[in-house]
Amino acid sequence: MPRKRKARSIPFAIFAIFTILIASPLCRAQFSGAPVPTLSAFSIPQSQLIQAAELNRLLQAGGDGQPVVLQVGSHVMFEQAHIPGALYAGPGSQASGLQLLESIAAQSQKRRLIVLYCGCCPWNRCPNVGPAYKQLRELGFSNVKVLYMANNFGDDWVNKGYPIEAGH
Repeated sequence: MPRKRKARSIPFAIFAIFTILIASPLCRAQFSGAPVPTLSAFSIPQSQLIQAAELNRLLQAGGDGQPVVLQVGSHVMFEQAHIPGALYAGPGSQASGLQLLESIAAQSQKRRLIVLYCGCCPWNRCPNVGPAYKQLRELGFSNVKVLYMANNFGDDWVNKGYPIEAGH
């Protein structure tokens, strides 16, 4: 008598969720358009990185030193949870995202502190922060920092108890 195979419900569930996400208009829009040449997060100088505790301290202090915080990753992730007051600036790995980043940054003074972050994946695989950082520097923004996230937004911001908000 032949052996029955175990049902593969978990892999199918993962496949189904992945298929639904890829089929969603929001997801397709994020990855549409011309990709930007890959620039590693490691292309950002160490001196231009900011740690989560330091950014949280700046945000809690308020006042004139308040940075402009721009999320340069997935719009889906941004809607689920983001740093309070952050603006969605498009995926840094896409030409359309860099155009959105440029138009949003144009509303700030060139010397104002701008903090970029993504948090989509581990730092060594993030496709978004390197191109976004380079874009702002080439546009003449002189005070650009990038939030260092070793793992992802969930591990390096949310799970540490820093505040978040959801939605647009």
